[in-house]
Amino acid sequence: MENSARPGWIVILNGAPRSGKSSIVRAIQDSSDVVWMNLGVDVFVREVTPERFRPGIGLRPGGERPDLEPYLPPMFAALYDSIAAHSRQGLNVVVDVGHHDSYSRPLGMLSRCAERVRGLPVLFVGVRCPIEVIMQRRNDGQDGREYLRGSEVDPPLPVRCWQEAVHVPGIYDLEVDTSVASPEECAERILKRIQEGLSPDAFWRAGEALSSKNLPDNEDARPCRTECGRGLRMN
Repeated sequence: MENSARPGWIVILNGAPRSGKSSIVRAIQDSSDVVWMNLGVDVFVREVTPERFRPGIGLRPGGERPDLEPYLPPMFAALYDSIAAHSRQGLNVVVDVGHHDSYSRPLGMLSRCAERVRGLPVLFVGVRCPIEVIMQRRNDGQDGREYLRGSEVDPPLPVRCWQEAVHVPGIYDLEVDTSVASPEECAERILKRIQEGLSPDAFWRAGEALSSKNLPDNEDARPCRTECGRGLRMN
């Protein structure tokens, strides 16, 4: 395949663990006649990141591993530079991530990532799912993955932190709810949105809202940075 003059689309699926992002990735890849490359947090952590530095960019809200936080800027930069490189080669890319800024201190990571893909077509999709459904999926388990389990009525604090932190500031081009729509239906909505030919800009607007110059230390996020960060090692 020769390099295309038109960059490929970048679809960023942002949501909490077990919200259904990976299933949407597979549905997009299976339902489209064009190439969709999968470059997301699971692939980057599982296949790229050395084990002793994991979860790397998959760090949970709550400042669980301040010793790993200095690696996040170059790791995220490398991921998004790779995403941009694929797009510039005319390849479509779907990215499943859980962006948040609830580290031991705000890092403005979303803003940094947005700058790496500026000028490319990016559709920023919020993958929503009620916490009760997420807890059902956690308790049901998944082969090869270990998830924190608990009460569906009173979910563990780390799960609540994910649910709250991952959708700040909540600026998206499109939102889907996987509790009411199947992965295939979500994929159809996403691909239809691309075919409409509009110019999405939510990723940069969200990045600007969470840039380091606009994001003072948030008192509301401190419970997640303290209680959630105590010895967690499961998603």
